[in-house]
Amino acid sequence: MFVRFDRMDRWQVRVLAVVGVPLLLLAAGATGWALTPETAPTAPPPAGATRAAPTSAAPTPQRVPVAAPAPDDLPVVDYGPAPTGFPADPDALDPTPLTEGLHPTRRIAAYTAPGGRPLAFLDPTISGVELTMPVAERRAGWAAVLLPSANRTLAWLPPGGHTTVALPDQIVVERRPHRLTWYRAGRAMRTWQVSLGQRGQETPLGRTFVLGRTPPPEGVYGGVDIYALGSVPDDPDAVPTGLRGAHIGIHSWYHDGELGRKTTNGCIRLTKSGQRELLAEVRPGTEVVVVDELPAPPPTA
Repeated sequence: MFVRFDRMDRWQVRVLAVVGVPLLLLAAGATGWALTPETAPTAPPPAGATRAAPTSAAPTPQRVPVAAPAPDDLPVVDYGPAPTGFPADPDALDPTPLTEGLHPTRRIAAYTAPGGRPLAFLDPTISGVELTMPVAERRAGWAAVLLPSANRTLAWLPPGGHTTVALPDQIVVERRPHRLTWYRAGRAMRTWQVSLGQRGQETPLGRTFVLGRTPPPEGVYGGVDIYALGSVPDDPDAVPTGLRGAHIGIHSWYHDGELGRKTTNGCIRLTKSGQRELLAEVRPGTEVVVVDELPAPPPTA
């Protein structure tokens, strides 16, 4: 499923509906993202163990690359497709949790690399919703964040103009077993069976994040708020016309009969109780990583 933010006073979002929903509902922009709780996963991802920084006896101070002035006419990243030209996320499928979020406190320029070329601006909000992006890498005083409204893409931000927050949670979605697991501090808290994207409209792989939440526009979403993610359909032309320009979402549905199947337009659908639990526990900015399947843990002696 996908979610769309137009002009929003309170996260009015538009989401791609699953297969089988009448075209009238699709055209109305029904929103929804769903998850379904089950049991804790038997094989948790290698989450929680953040990468240890190499140590040295006398670290050499790094020179902070100077940020080139950004032209005033650069585009501003919004809910529509992000500008192209930013670097690909080299660790898009890495399930190691991202534990730090970055929130712009003013309009800031986004660059291709530390000291690289500015391509766009990031505002403190997108469609009125506060923007927090997971930090994927730090280098020479700059921070690489997961770019919203793009898939598997980073943007580099120079020092200043933002604050950071801790991100204790992570959501991991495994496409083959149709499983969503919520982790906190590396510990699996809950697992749900989910419905995912159908053939040709598969749920996009890679790291993204919870962009924000929105009320459901239609009763088909079970009366539970929706999480819009930073990711978008990999093939925008494959989704129904009325849902183009929308984002991938996590949401519930009016029934649970399709859990464990590929029936959505790309969104992640779970049970109403599972969605309510995520809404109560997981803050915007939290990393979401979609993989085919996590590796099995090594056998115990």
